[in-house]
Amino acid sequence: MSFNRDAVRLLNEIASMMELLGENPFKINAHARAARAIEGMSQDLGAATGDRSALTDIEGIGPKIADKLIELAETGGMSEHAALAEKVPAGPMGLLNIPGLGPKTVRLLWQERGVTDLAGLKAIIEDGSILELPRMGKKAVEKIAAAIKFAEQDTGRLHLGVAMPVAETVVEHMRGVKGVTRVTFAGSLRRGKETVGDIDILVCADDPVAAGEAFRTMPEVVAVLAAGDTKSSVRYGLDVDLGRWNFEGRSGDAEERPSVQVDLRVVDESSWGAALLYFSGSKEHNVRLRERALKQDLTLNEYGLFPEDREAEGSPQSRGVKPVAAATEEEIYAKLGLVFVPPELREDRGELALDETPALIEVGDIKAELHAHTTESDGSLALAELVAGAKERGFHTIAVTDHSKSAAVAGGLTVKRLRAQRGAIDAARQETKGITILHGSEVDILADGELDYDDEILAWLDVVVASPHAALSQDPKAATKRLLRAIENPHVNIIGHPTGRLINKRPGIEPAMDEIYAAAKEHDVALEINAHWLRLDLRDTHVRGAVEAECLIAIDCDVHRAGDFDNLRYGVLTGRRGWLPKDRCINTWSAKKLQGWLAKKHG
Repeated sequence: MSFNRDAVRLLNEIASMMELLGENPFKINAHARAARAIEGMSQDLGAATGDRSALTDIEGIGPKIADKLIELAETGGMSEHAALAEKVPAGPMGLLNIPGLGPKTVRLLWQERGVTDLAGLKAIIEDGSILELPRMGKKAVEKIAAAIKFAEQDTGRLHLGVAMPVAETVVEHMRGVKGVTRVTFAGSLRRGKETVGDIDILVCADDPVAAGEAFRTMPEVVAVLAAGDTKSSVRYGLDVDLGRWNFEGRSGDAEERPSVQVDLRVVDESSWGAALLYFSGSKEHNVRLRERALKQDLTLNEYGLFPEDREAEGSPQSRGVKPVAAATEEEIYAKLGLVFVPPELREDRGELALDETPALIEVGDIKAELHAHTTESDGSLALAELVAGAKERGFHTIAVTDHSKSAAVAGGLTVKRLRAQRGAIDAARQETKGITILHGSEVDILADGELDYDDEILAWLDVVVASPHAALSQDPKAATKRLLRAIENPHVNIIGHPTGRLINKRPGIEPAMDEIYAAAKEHDVALEINAHWLRLDLRDTHVRGAVEAECLIAIDCDVHRAGDFDNLRYGVLTGRRGWLPKDRCINTWSAKKLQGWLAKKHG
């Protein structure tokens, strides 16, 4: 959905440039809010630009924003964006990417010291002239310098599957600290976002100072960014395969190790729920909650939900006011007249209008893996090892889906090899009890939508996962036609990783998802959430669109090695972010129901 992506980028940049110019906050918020609304959409908004009223019917898009979207569709740009860009140099916009440098600070640097790029900022830090600016003390400057060094590592945002193990390791470490009574991670990681900028850890502790010290002295800490009685920040070194880094071991200069910022907050037991709610976010969800609180003469912050006294000075907690709710998130939502909202839904995408807490899919609901590879193609597991891994996880069904013949680089199977594989699978079926082994294939969807095996072979298989692997830079029209042709094949059960994207590496194809949803429903084809943290494809907004269109969803680990089974949780988190209920995911069905559904297209 390239139109959506362009609209989000331009609207966000307009908001940032307005902020740097000190323009009306309401106009700034209107553009930022519209960008968030479009970013959360599962449909291509470009198709609606011919009807202005259809645009203004979308919450967050007013008449003036609608006009800008129509202009984008007609001209490929927004005149207001171009006009603002003439007033704001590119450099200050780039400085906003440095952690801790907000628009007010960047504007101050630009207008008071003429700083328009990173080199200029470094220069005034080095000569000390930055200290002459308002609110620029020595500690503030040290934090900016540390942030620049961190940003220059080019670590970017970490994948969910890299950040989660780090957070769990830190949580386990803090759980073992004497006096720590509660500990968890929060932030965008708790919400299950596909990438995270940093990791937030919350603890309750009898001795906050000792807890902070234990946090800052963890073995993997490569730098301490902040140290306080209840707040600490560190850079945590990463010893994982990050693709382009592939860092191994602890040799070398620790300061050069890839790392992630981890923040610790020590909170009172009595305000645990309020702190967890506040630090989990999202910012937009929390703003909505605070607005709702104010309408009820209440004020909500990280310490609790308090009666609002607009005449009094200072915060409620500083005045000793007792909160009406603070201990749990559930009681705060209840006091605000809301049902409990699961963390994954807290993105300001309509969740506050829920009448009841939705029953979302959970990891324990998954009973089958329908996309897995063996050493016959590019997997590292022998057939017996794959089956044993699935059985160990309590699955009732495992599908062997090695690559089809066009995937030569992945050891794709010729028809002859595919037929020979059936013998090995039949033998494994005889030797293994307690699990059903299906013989399938991950069949390439070629550039024109043709499948890599003929219909006779596809019908002979137990399950067909049809996936795009090549020609991933196709234009949207060709990509849509390609996927529709695959969905319409009478023997296809699942469309695997439908866009072919790799997070932060390639965008993949951008088909008209509304058409894909409609066709998938019509032809009884499931759309896959590929659970590998490099893919998470379908992405969360696509899952939401598929759920709304009443499509079936598959959540598969695309198993190539034993550890890939552990990626299941990332696929489930993505499903939950897309409001996916258990019964709409085919992997949760009973063996009889699932295998009956598959058999309708085979035999």
